[in-house]
Amino acid sequence: MNFRGSIQNSAPGFQIAPMVDIVFLLLIFFLVTWNFSRNETELDVKVPKASEGKETRRAVGEVILNVKTDGSVVMNRRTMDPAALGEALKKIAALYPDQAVILRGDENTDYRHVVEVLDICRQANIWNVAFATSRPE
Repeated sequence: MNFRGSIQNSAPGFQIAPMVDIVFLLLIFFLVTWNFSRNETELDVKVPKASEGKETRRAVGEVILNVKTDGSVVMNRRTMDPAALGEALKKIAALYPDQAVILRGDENTDYRHVVEVLDICRQANIWNVAFATSRPE
């Protein structure tokens, strides 16, 4: 004999808490990636224009060196002297032997400052150096 009434299994409705968690995680992810993508392009370095120049998408972990008009070099929002830059690049080259470096030189900087940075890259055993340009308007 069955003294219990039939138990109706109802569908457990829409769960809002997991959906809110997912939305917040996506929001945090997009904010962090957006912040890293604009990290080096905020500086007051105006790269020269080239007819075949283009704005490329930034890769994760790429090293960007900004050479300002006065010859100062900025890496990761820190102005570095040649000795500190050389040490930082040597550490990067030891960890990642084929690390690419993007050199963003201001269009009004002297060529000797760019050559100095290239020489520091060579001393740190970094061979993969690209020059940043922009497209003309």
